[in-house]
Amino acid sequence: MGLQVIQDSDGKNTGVFIPYKEWSKLKKQHKYLAALEHEESKEDILANIKEGMEEVQLFKKGKLKTTSAKDFLNGL
Repeated sequence: MGLQVIQDSDGKNTGVFIPYKEWSKLKKQHKYLAALEHEESKEDILANIKEGMEEVQLFKKGKLKTTSAKDFLNGL
């Protein structure tokens, strides 16, 4: 992969530049990366939190099955 490390004036690594062609390949392999291109609004964030809380309530009522945190993290 042809990435470049970006450094500040002190020579400290501050970022990485990935060519767009490589970024496109990564997004195809890891679907969650596409979300990084879009900035979420405050309304979107609040809606996601609300949806998550509703899912917690459904889980508590036995109407929704979930995976353990360990299984979730292993899937990443």
